[in-house]
Amino acid sequence: MRVLIATQAERTHFLGMVPLAWALRAAGHEVRVASQPALGPVVSATGLPFVPVGRDHLLRRVMRQYHAMTGGEEDDFDMAEDRDEVLTWDYLLEGYRLMVPWWWRMVNDPMEQDLVAFCREWRPDLVVWEPITFSAAIAARACGAAHVRYLWGADIFARTRARFLERMAEQPEADREDPLAAWLGARAARYGVEFSEELVHGQATVEQVPASLRVDTPPHLDYLPVRYVPYNGRAVVPHWLRTPPERPRIGLSLGTSATEWYGEHQLSPQEALKGLADLDVEVVATLPAHEQAKLGAVPDNTRLVDYVPLHALAPTCAAMITHGGPGTVLTALTSGIPQLLAPNANMFDTVLLSGLVRDRGAALLLPPDRVTPDAVADGVRALLHDPSLTRAARTLRHDIAAMPTPADLAHTLTALTTRP
Repeated sequence: MRVLIATQAERTHFLGMVPLAWALRAAGHEVRVASQPALGPVVSATGLPFVPVGRDHLLRRVMRQYHAMTGGEEDDFDMAEDRDEVLTWDYLLEGYRLMVPWWWRMVNDPMEQDLVAFCREWRPDLVVWEPITFSAAIAARACGAAHVRYLWGADIFARTRARFLERMAEQPEADREDPLAAWLGARAARYGVEFSEELVHGQATVEQVPASLRVDTPPHLDYLPVRYVPYNGRAVVPHWLRTPPERPRIGLSLGTSATEWYGEHQLSPQEALKGLADLDVEVVATLPAHEQAKLGAVPDNTRLVDYVPLHALAPTCAAMITHGGPGTVLTALTSGIPQLLAPNANMFDTVLLSGLVRDRGAALLLPPDRVTPDAVADGVRALLHDPSLTRAARTLRHDIAAMPTPADLAHTLTALTTRP
């Protein structure tokens, strides 16, 4: 069959889909990846055929400008929010009024027309789409293909949508407003597609988060679990990483999205390295060259690397300090490594996912008001000396390993396209 992987141009969201794409190729299916031109080099580096559609979105530029204007102040709306007393109709409606034009429309509208045209020309049997690439759901329906969402983290989208619809149903008809349905419905109508919630959730949803870390979601949705297989792009494993460390190794990986979107990490690398300077450990800090240049002198127990494959680094570590991003968190857990988490409150589900891992006993959290060198040192000492944290991380490793492989999912998706 023909399979289209469709995503707006967000590198980290796409990388999590690569193992499935290759599993489909290995099973003999024809696979292409469609995204905005900016993602072309990333896709091409995977060896998958790339189809540029539309024009690049401006979301990152807008977000950095907004962050600078507000002095880093957090948005009032949080899609990870789960407290009933907070999730009022007014709160959810204002949230949708913010998210639809300033996030979802901004990344989808520039690629929608070209994506639909390509799907009608190539005629895929299946479209697999990143969870906010709603234009791919429209394109799938417009060409008659089956389609599924592919989540990169916790399904905060479906949970928020369910709460929104519940609250809207409680309002008088004259007061009801659905910004997401209004936008998607208008865009879909251009191609003879009628709006339904299938455009929001897909016919099924692929989920990499193990059951032990799932959030509550609507029971009517069809979830297809798949084992998380780390993929970080082209990589070379350096010689020093093939040699067992002489001291406990601490991996410091704060991701790239926070600096690309907001210009800063929640946890300053300088503060983290300062806190670890007096510990009898070896620190491996993965930081881009431009961030390394800002550090100046670093402690003697620190090795700075521009890039190292995280799935190769993690198994050599006794503990890791991470930013709570789904890819980084799950990569550490696939090796059963406990973590000290410093999630950025602005980054979607990082606080939620970090809390879930903490609640399972496999991590410690650094609250925003306690991100200090002393707190980092205390957290790492606890990770090294409390065996229960490592045991809990290894339990989660077992949970992940028990999930269906991408090859298993490829078989399931083949069956999906034959449904009546």
